[in-house]
Amino acid sequence: MIYVAAGTRKQIPTVATDIRPQGTRMRPPSRRHLLRHFTAQSVRAAVLVFASLLLGMAGYHWIAGLPWVDAFENAAMLLGGMGPIGKVATRSGKIFAGVFALYAGLVFLVVTALVLSPVFHFVLHRFHWEETHSE
Repeated sequence: MIYVAAGTRKQIPTVATDIRPQGTRMRPPSRRHLLRHFTAQSVRAAVLVFASLLLGMAGYHWIAGLPWVDAFENAAMLLGGMGPIGKVATRSGKIFAGVFALYAGLVFLVVTALVLSPVFHFVLHRFHWEETHSE
């Protein structure tokens, strides 16, 4: 708690837990709540992966000159965290392959964070569940 001015007894809550009435505990989110958020984040992650796969396939096909099947394989392997498969012969194709590899690494991390964010949120609630303040 922070006091408004020296010598006064008026208190301003500093964190959200200071607003709750004394003796009440924060409840963890329900399984239904977790499942709903997990599903929503998984859909967002799937859309991001699908759009990235299309972008990678288009780039490998039109910029690097690979056939569609090889373009799909390279893009899918990069997005999965495995690495490229086929050889890229052109200079512009190699630049695209490098940029897409960096992008795919970031997408891999973002998708992992999106899918696991409801779990992290639940864990944070569990850490603060028994928190009490005494003054």
